[in-house]
Amino acid sequence: MDQRTSGLGWPGSSEGETRVRPQGRGLGWPAGADGVGSTRSTAVVSRETSREASVANHAGRTPLTGPRSLVDREELARSLPEPDEDTPLAQQVALDARRRIVLHGQRLPAPAQTRVMTVANQKGGVGKTTTTVNLAAALAQSGLTVLVIDIDPQGNASTALGIDHHAEVPSVYDVLVEGLAMAEVVQPCPDVPGLYCAPATIDLAGAEIELVSLVARESRLNRALTAYFAEREASGAPRFDYVLIDCPPSLGLLTVNAFVAAREVFIPIQCEYYALEGLSQLLKNIELIQAHLNPDLHVSTILLTMFDARTRLSADVAAQVREHFGEVTLRTSVPRSVRISEAPSHQQTVMTYDPGSSGALSYLEAAKELALQGVEGADDAGDARHTGEESGS
Repeated sequence: MDQRTSGLGWPGSSEGETRVRPQGRGLGWPAGADGVGSTRSTAVVSRETSREASVANHAGRTPLTGPRSLVDREELARSLPEPDEDTPLAQQVALDARRRIVLHGQRLPAPAQTRVMTVANQKGGVGKTTTTVNLAAALAQSGLTVLVIDIDPQGNASTALGIDHHAEVPSVYDVLVEGLAMAEVVQPCPDVPGLYCAPATIDLAGAEIELVSLVARESRLNRALTAYFAEREASGAPRFDYVLIDCPPSLGLLTVNAFVAAREVFIPIQCEYYALEGLSQLLKNIELIQAHLNPDLHVSTILLTMFDARTRLSADVAAQVREHFGEVTLRTSVPRSVRISEAPSHQQTVMTYDPGSSGALSYLEAAKELALQGVEGADDAGDARHTGEESGS
């Protein structure tokens, strides 16, 4: 076969038809059961997605179109050609192609009981909302049932998940202040099966003041969630595997309600110095909640966000976090990505906006770490145990 060498230093793909992404809602593609579109089209694709098709075709295979066992996917990833050592860009492209093959279509094991996690950091701009919605979408695409509770008055998580949250929509405000049942406000995400959202409206901006005079003001969200879980169980509805609560960048009553309702705290940390300063204050407040309101609360997960491998600062911050919180810090770090920033403008997560981008792959890896973290003795066989069929497909 006649091979051509690309400018990146590895053999170019042979001529022929490649599988590309069809034009869908916004710039996204329709998600299938395995999270990968399978329709042939001549629409424009992202650079990452087209490279995956090129690399897969060069290896004498077509891109993945359906579920495979984890062993098959890893074998296919290892079969891809190795680029020259003096072409770092080609090496990164090859690495991302392998990650796509292994991660797309993965099925993650469900936890023994619902994991309620508060995504919190009182410093703004560290990626709380971005992490909440993309991690939730990654978990849902991997076969789990996920609920996102948006208690940030800005309502950015609701926007990213494509959920209406104008003033007339029943929201978390009605649950906290008016006592409305949680079931009345939860809506399904239109883009990701298995993903649900309790939206926030601008009314939450005044909830901090209104909650002051209410009885049991710190535990109102906890009571609403407990009643909602009991209602779903009684009706035979499947339980949620994960509940992620997106908090505002403050330590007021809304965040306190989130801490009381959860057992775990998930902390996104931007790879910059100011984020480290804010972390110490957050940990002190968590200790206060543990002492007076929720003794089961603990920091279970830290995720490094906006990591820039080109800068020494990012590497230094990451090293310090891993040194002091190594046991709870995920190995995966989320890079700075234009695709992640663009997705909310299309009312999507990056998982549906550009599933082949480096940001989407990082959140899939973080979701896998998080899921395995919650299952004792979990291994690769957990995929088959959760679906009951993938290992034999």
